[in-house]
Amino acid sequence: MIVFFWNVLLAIAWVLMTGSFSFLNYLFGFFIGYLAILIMSRSISVVTDYPRRLPRVLYFLLYFIEELIRANITIAKDVITPTFLGKPGVIGLELDAKTNLEITLVANIISLTPGTLSLDVSADKKTLFVHAMYLTDEDKVRESLKILEHRLLKVMR
Repeated sequence: MIVFFWNVLLAIAWVLMTGSFSFLNYLFGFFIGYLAILIMSRSISVVTDYPRRLPRVLYFLLYFIEELIRANITIAKDVITPTFLGKPGVIGLELDAKTNLEITLVANIISLTPGTLSLDVSADKKTLFVHAMYLTDEDKVRESLKILEHRLLKVMR
């Protein structure tokens, strides 16, 4: 997290040095700072993880936005049609997340996606109970939730 802060500071320094205060110039400065940190990561052990983690975060954000759009389209179709198309139900999702932070983030990311809601975690913290509005294919829902969890854990670890 400290390395991300340094990357932001390098981007701000770039903006101040160029004198152009546009968002695109800031993004370019962030990219230049990322490249500088990438070069430094080979010789400084503190920053070795950051160059690998930042692309993972970006890929996860793009994936999550795509899932969010798909879920919203599904909900919108159901709202527009006169009959309820969903088949609500509760499933147990076996967690690969181990720490409390990982479990909390997985549960919150699942709840942020329309059509799913995290209900509870088992006492042994190995199963997350999820309510899904569209549970026509339980394996498909479970698989999509596992992919979401796996991508989030890739960012966290």
